[in-house]
Amino acid sequence: MKAIFHIVIPARFASSRLPGKPLTPLAGRSLVEHVWRRAGEGGAKTVVVATDDERVASCVEDFGGRACLTRADHASGSDRVAEVAEQLGFGPEEVVVNLQGDAPLVDRAHIRAVAGRALRDDLATLASPLSDPAEATDPNVVKVVLDAAGRALYFSRAPIPASHPARATRPRYLRHTGLYAYRVRVLKRLTAEPPCEPERCEGLEQLRALWLGMSIGVEVADPPPGPEVDTPEDVRRVESLLRSV
Repeated sequence: MKAIFHIVIPARFASSRLPGKPLTPLAGRSLVEHVWRRAGEGGAKTVVVATDDERVASCVEDFGGRACLTRADHASGSDRVAEVAEQLGFGPEEVVVNLQGDAPLVDRAHIRAVAGRALRDDLATLASPLSDPAEATDPNVVKVVLDAAGRALYFSRAPIPASHPARATRPRYLRHTGLYAYRVRVLKRLTAEPPCEPERCEGLEQLRALWLGMSIGVEVADPPPGPEVDTPEDVRRVESLLRSV
């Protein structure tokens, strides 16, 4: 069954590593416009930018997009998405995709894949094989382990699965990408619950869903999605990729 879904793009103005990140110029357009344009290729019923800043909302409206102003005190992008779902009256069984506002190279096939997977599981997200084993030890790279049905068993900043010193089997690491899809009722339940202990330890909000017994379907993308924009170095790299498309 083909999913009918909405896309909400959380775009917070403040960023410790890249202040004013949504408005960062990239190849002649702002970062948020690149993400919005990619989102528009995904086949969503609605595409809206969720922001806590009038400057971002004004930028979105200037290029013809739709923006919703949200509270400034949200702890996560999921909370911001939940507020927009409430503002726009999305139904409890409708699917909403949480597309990060720093992903200007997102693939429309990946958006559709997670939206469709959300019809089978409580949540859906994306992962890809980790090509460089050295990244497994990088705490900024989130890893995920799946069960036989392609559902998440656990997410961690640590290298999982761990390699047993007495065994020759080399672990297959999967890197998690923060692209999510969920039914609106699932999103509302998730954001109504307080952070759980594993979530507080790892700093990963998706662990709250596992803590609550929710299933997280994981679509594996190979080749992996393009890089996100978090630092000035990312800006230069992603701009080069955008100009080559």
